[in-house]
Amino acid sequence: MVEVRYSPQTETELHLFNLIEAQEHEQVVFCSAPEVGLRAIIAIHNTTLGPALGGTRMWTYASDLDALKDVLRLSRAMTYKAAVAGLNLGGGKAVIIGNPKTDKSEALFRAYGRFIEGLAGRYITAEDVGTSVQDMEYVRMETKYVTGISRALGGSGDPSPVTALGVYMGMKACVKEVFGTDSLAGRSVAVQGLGHVGMHLCRHLAKEGARLYVTDLYEERIQELLKDVKAEVVAPEAIYDVPADIFSPCALGGVINSETIPRFRFKIIAGAANNQLADEDLHGRMLMERRILYAPDYVINAGGLINVANELEGYNRERALEQARGIYDIVRQVIELAKQERIATHEAANRLAEERLRRVGAIKHIYTGQSEFSGRLGQLRRYGR
Repeated sequence: MVEVRYSPQTETELHLFNLIEAQEHEQVVFCSAPEVGLRAIIAIHNTTLGPALGGTRMWTYASDLDALKDVLRLSRAMTYKAAVAGLNLGGGKAVIIGNPKTDKSEALFRAYGRFIEGLAGRYITAEDVGTSVQDMEYVRMETKYVTGISRALGGSGDPSPVTALGVYMGMKACVKEVFGTDSLAGRSVAVQGLGHVGMHLCRHLAKEGARLYVTDLYEERIQELLKDVKAEVVAPEAIYDVPADIFSPCALGGVINSETIPRFRFKIIAGAANNQLADEDLHGRMLMERRILYAPDYVINAGGLINVANELEGYNRERALEQARGIYDIVRQVIELAKQERIATHEAANRLAEERLRRVGAIKHIYTGQSEFSGRLGQLRRYGR
């Protein structure tokens, strides 16, 4: 009989744990239910401020490793997003590996819901790219730890309108800094991606009199927008060369990189997409050097998180909208700190988030320490020491 010994020191295993530990994640859960085609990863980054809340993305990743890298980046951003927005929530995210157009089923999402239930409230999910309100209602059949469900079931429904409102307000804050007035009338905006958020954002911009350049991979989305909004349509790759005042990435991340930045003639970048900077430090500083004002993505797109977070307290639409309008002031605060410290805006946003995490973490440590001390003291007394 050959003895098989498990060694955790293989190159692949070390690489996976290095990825997880590099960004200080608390927990990563791999979920498999092959009988329904479920392969998912749930990443809990930080629960200092409260339970981790973040959406579930469904996407056709090139590899499992790409899926892991994406969920780690996204969940970390959720920690910072909640902290800057002033919410008492931690950061988490999940990805389901699969084609959202062909691989969905009630059984798949219910199986996924059982994995969430097993985390006992450490992670609360919601819809994201590739998932819908209907999908979250299937998840809800197995767990209460889900938001973004329909209003008929007591939820808030699609969070996209609130996300779009927050992006719109954050964009106005940037325009105030660059042009001296927060009016978007007559300003030109290049919008990349006409999903739910991009579509609502375009309507806000058009209503105020902005000139729009738009692009999307799906022609039907473009035609839907053009029914009630005037816009100039450009090819997906040409959006980076448009001579607009503002670039608004509202699709997938990584579009601000070493290849696209030299092509930019924009003065402001303010969009809804997550992880817009392919390399946060390198490309954030490149934008600073080119005097392009960047609204950090997790700050300006926090409206969706604000919206679903309101469900946890009993959903109030007006309260959620008012909090989303407050993104204007948060973006202004980030810009002011960046100017004072002569740092890039993404660094300023990170400092604000980390300061809140440190402050609350220190308070929790004090109270936890007191509790542990009291418990230990009680044990000593019981044993007569």
